[in-house]
Amino acid sequence: MDAETGALSEPVLVAKADNPSYLAIHPTGRFLYAVAEISEHEGRATGLLSAYTLETDGTLTLLNEVETRGAHPCHVSLDSRGRYALVANYSGGSVAVFSITDDGRLHPASGFAQHEGTSVHPERQQAPHAHSIFLDAAEQHAYVADLGLDKILIYAFDETTGAIQEQAQASVVPGGGPRHFTFHPKKPFAYTNHEITSSVTGFDVETTTGALHPIQTISTLPSDFDGSNSTAQILTSRDGRFLYVSNRGHDSIALFAINQEEGALTAMGHQSTMGKTPRNFNIDPSGRFLVAANQRSDTLVVFRIHPETGRLEDTGHRATVPAPVCVQFLQPLDALP
Repeated sequence: MDAETGALSEPVLVAKADNPSYLAIHPTGRFLYAVAEISEHEGRATGLLSAYTLETDGTLTLLNEVETRGAHPCHVSLDSRGRYALVANYSGGSVAVFSITDDGRLHPASGFAQHEGTSVHPERQQAPHAHSIFLDAAEQHAYVADLGLDKILIYAFDETTGAIQEQAQASVVPGGGPRHFTFHPKKPFAYTNHEITSSVTGFDVETTTGALHPIQTISTLPSDFDGSNSTAQILTSRDGRFLYVSNRGHDSIALFAINQEEGALTAMGHQSTMGKTPRNFNIDPSGRFLVAANQRSDTLVVFRIHPETGRLEDTGHRATVPAPVCVQFLQPLDALP
């Protein structure tokens, strides 16, 4: 990616994998981790987490893989030191933590939690569906958005052992289906997007206990939209002034301004992703570009972020990638810690 213009080079295949639906890059830039969102492995109801060496030419070399202890893992995140990988198993309704060795390999699970329960939607919420897992800035708590339970589950995280223990829960609007989760980079605020009802809930965060207290819930759609839609990705801007959420159906990125004192959101409009079904997007490390991954039109589309208004401007830059579902940025090696 050209750091000045946002232009993308021609894509190159760097590894073959079985439905690698979410990726995470090690903080050293040396390793990459991918979940295989599959229903079973060798007769067991589990997906896989794969570890790769990220070679200097961008290709990937498989190091090892571990079973995630639940079907259809759909999200993986790492702690800031690259010692642990945290995984959410969607169909399994569970979360697991795996320790990472100095050479990037994965050990069997050091932490595991099985969710239980249901919510109100007759089709989507008759079982738990853990959809994402994120550590807070202090890396003392892990937050899990469970679409099937309409809850954010909060775990105490032991950075010495990799163990997790449920500490609290935060319920959201019944039938909403929380999917992903994002923290404000500077303030004690957090946000989750609801896949089923196309809305966002903001929270105050108690930094000591990890508890969440709802601030508001707001729609991600324009008032005159009457088609089918589900949300997918949610991110705060690098400076914490704006929030972005992708709509699948309306095929747009919804923009919100964040009140820096109270955390409340104000709707600021929408930008078409110039494609179909934006399952994922990401903001580049400089905070100047947003890259949207349109799963059903096989395109990556690059937008420039206006620094004052947060609005998105289509740069005209595109890349053709079959069914893209996750975008991650690797900074140049000389810029890494």
